[in-house]
Amino acid sequence: MTRERVLKAVLLVSGVVFVAGLIPLIMLFSREPAVAMIMSLYVPMGVFVLLAVRNPAEHRSLIAFAGWANIAHAGVMTVQEYLHVIQPRELAGVIIFGVLGILLVTLTPAKRTAERLAAAA
Repeated sequence: MTRERVLKAVLLVSGVVFVAGLIPLIMLFSREPAVAMIMSLYVPMGVFVLLAVRNPAEHRSLIAFAGWANIAHAGVMTVQEYLHVIQPRELAGVIIFGVLGILLVTLTPAKRTAERLAAAA
């Protein structure tokens, strides 16, 4: 399996999790305003991540942003769990966001050679 095919699979899974799977599950377990706020960011990100599946190289910045945003979110949740600000059952979110973030950052397409030459000129 090529790197691009793996990236497309990760983008598809990420987009579906953000849009379809994660939101209803979290909303059932939490009535806090912060959850609705963060989900209002993840739903559009999920839509755009799904659009990036067709041509990941053209959506390099979006993929990198989605990856780093997930890593940051997992980091914040980890600290919150350590300080007992969030419930232990939310640790699954730490793992999901962290793994998806690491995969997206790792698989972000490299800049094209023409873009590198144009950037250098």
